[in-house]
Amino acid sequence: MLVRYPWVLATLAVAALGGIAQLTTWHAYTWVLPAGYALVVAGRSAWRMTRELRRGTYGIDILAFTAIVASVAVAEAWAALVIVLMLTGGEALEDYASARARRDLTALLSHVPRVAHKVTSDGTTTDVPVDAIAPGDQVLVRPFEIVPVDGSLVTGSATFDESSLTGESLPVERTAGQEVLSGGVNGSTAVVLSTTHAARDSQYQQIITLVEGASASRAPIVHLADRVAIPFTVVALAIAIGAWALSGDPARLAEVLVVATPCPLIIAAPVAFLAGTGRAARRGIIVKSSATLESLRRVRTVAFDKTGTLTRGAPSLVEVRAAGGLTDDQVLRLAASAEQYSSHVLAAAVIGAARSRDLPLSGAETAQEVPAHGVTALVDGRSVVVGKRTYVADAVGVSLAGTTIGPGEMAVYVAIDSSYAGALVFSDEVRGETPQTLERLHEHGVEHIVMLTGDDRLTADHVGQALRIDDVRANCLPADKVDAVTSLPHRPVAMVGDGVNDAPALAAADIGIAMGARGSTAAGDSAHVVLLRDDISTVADAHTIARETVTIALQSIWVGMTLSAALMVIAAFGALPALVGAWLQEGVDVVAILWALRAGLAHPSTPRKASARRP
Repeated sequence: MLVRYPWVLATLAVAALGGIAQLTTWHAYTWVLPAGYALVVAGRSAWRMTRELRRGTYGIDILAFTAIVASVAVAEAWAALVIVLMLTGGEALEDYASARARRDLTALLSHVPRVAHKVTSDGTTTDVPVDAIAPGDQVLVRPFEIVPVDGSLVTGSATFDESSLTGESLPVERTAGQEVLSGGVNGSTAVVLSTTHAARDSQYQQIITLVEGASASRAPIVHLADRVAIPFTVVALAIAIGAWALSGDPARLAEVLVVATPCPLIIAAPVAFLAGTGRAARRGIIVKSSATLESLRRVRTVAFDKTGTLTRGAPSLVEVRAAGGLTDDQVLRLAASAEQYSSHVLAAAVIGAARSRDLPLSGAETAQEVPAHGVTALVDGRSVVVGKRTYVADAVGVSLAGTTIGPGEMAVYVAIDSSYAGALVFSDEVRGETPQTLERLHEHGVEHIVMLTGDDRLTADHVGQALRIDDVRANCLPADKVDAVTSLPHRPVAMVGDGVNDAPALAAADIGIAMGARGSTAAGDSAHVVLLRDDISTVADAHTIARETVTIALQSIWVGMTLSAALMVIAAFGALPALVGAWLQEGVDVVAILWALRAGLAHPSTPRKASARRP
């Protein structure tokens, strides 16, 4: 371990040799070795500060440099050596603390698959680099191996441990034809997958990319610590020089400076943010940058997409209400045939309902989708229009009355050959965790909840009333969602969504939050936070973790500064010998870093009452 840090090893060796010399006839000269070595380290520190100044950054090692020189000048060589240990050991201490804080993030990186077992045309397998796998290849995944690329299951059924992806501890079962995400761990049965993505585009690699970005980023709080360190240095020098001037004892200068090194400012805040992002990763929350974590704790408004976010996003057919002399199955079959060319979640529901009735779908000669409105297609020589009531009404040229729907229901309207043909009524239930999630956000200081949806006003109001959301915006196109997010007055604004049509709004929000491990790539790429679990309660978890992380980061900075300031005052009055002060400052560093590591631990929630809470 110490071999990785030669300056720490050299410092300990000098201390050991100095101790041995003190027990021999050379004891009168024991100060020479530690003093000389301390000055060498001080020179190294001065050279590093000079290079930083040339690059336009301000080094704050000046306190340590001054403390070493002053200690040697007043014959406190052992105090100088302790400062050197603190200075050289700071790198090792930061590495340890950062590794401890980053542990949950790097756990993913340490298990990246490098090799895949490709199934060849003759049924045998050959090991190839995972990057050589292309979509359409078949891959064998042996028992307890990590799935190397995204794919669909070819063989029977199997269970997979996806806890590293979603935070869900229970294994999930997949059957033939279902999607299997890379990064999950196969169960006790060997399986074959038909790959759907190359390794670089697979879920696991995308998560790793997010993790690497989160690890490398710096939050505004970290920059604040850097800025505070400079005035702290000026104040410490002023106290030290003042104590020397008033007492006439040059030893006071050294005694004050040895307890003034600002290591807590340098290390504590970054460690806290790494610990916080690691804690979030354990909950299935990937925060792309530390700056996002700092912004998230201040959020005042949260805007939610409805379908697939506040609701489960898996609508089921309740009823077909045919009109114009057509049967229910005719309307459903033609509507599903047209909806094959739409990416909307309701399109998938229409197609699924038709297939559940074993209705044969036809291809379309032409098809055109208007996002968030509907689809027009030519199916079996018939013009089919499927979508929102206003969209279908425009197509037939007459006003259509809305069909009666109940709470949690929605309707898709159909026109065939320019005549109204009926409505398909679906039910999409609100997630069970949604009400409690909104309650937690309010209790933790979020003042406004907004629902943005492309659904008709009637459907949107049903859901809004059930969840007691009074700012409901219906009939929203993707551009309307962007306008809503950018114009909301109470900022910062977080936007939560899961679909391709949410991607622009996620990018436009102060904090974009993409829902679900299987959400669209576009949404995940546009978002600042990606929730790997398909569980909306993790939105509130992310907000809680952000608040607690920033609080602990600030606490660790002020704890370190306060303890150092108290020690400086004591030393200024001559009550703290230089050697004792140097060891106490080492203790201050350890306290500040241990305090910062608390950001990686779960804490009891202490929500405050929000004044904007609705009855």
